[in-house]
Amino acid sequence: MTVTEAARLIDVSAVRTANTLSDIIQIVQYAKQYRFINVHVLPCWIQTLAEMLKREADIHVGAPVGFPSGAHLTEVKVHEAKRLLDDGVQEMDIVMNVGKFKNSEYNYVLDELRTIVDLSAGRVLTKVIIELNVLTGYEADKACEIAINSGADFLKTGTGWIPGNANIERIRRLKELTSGSIKIKAAGGIRTIEEFEALYAMGVERFGINVESALEIIRRYE
Repeated sequence: MTVTEAARLIDVSAVRTANTLSDIIQIVQYAKQYRFINVHVLPCWIQTLAEMLKREADIHVGAPVGFPSGAHLTEVKVHEAKRLLDDGVQEMDIVMNVGKFKNSEYNYVLDELRTIVDLSAGRVLTKVIIELNVLTGYEADKACEIAINSGADFLKTGTGWIPGNANIERIRRLKELTSGSIKIKAAGGIRTIEEFEALYAMGVERFGINVESALEIIRRYE
């Protein structure tokens, strides 16, 4: 694998509370240098990011919906998604309402996700974040089913805001359950090239990795 091939699998982001314009400028510079496939920022920065990347057709503009808890009212998440589309987003990572899900309100969760995914259909890539680190084994299986039924392009394992490791064996289970019906974006706790390669070997199609770790991983291929 080359540096560029590795970078084309990785979304880098500036979505922490204290991230400022200077952080976004820096991460965009890295994306342009190494050709990371996607840059994610918080919704208020999407117009800014879209302007920065308007001449970079292979680097996508990304943002979360309902971040980081997923517990916004459905109409708020829908409005946020509409505004992101207007502002130039190209990929949206939608946080599942984890609290409602854990309360077994599966129809509520699925209907909300379908509403947002349908709004985005044919316009942008969508990813459903299930927050694997707070789910039991049964819940992870059920969340996988809901993500598939939502019509989203990807199931994403986490926001990166909940402590945890790379979840290699749990993601292996998700890969088995999806059987190619939805792609997997592994995110949260991925810090080493060994973890990256293990997940890639099992068929993970996309990675969310903090920029420092992403740089360390891809530079190993130089």
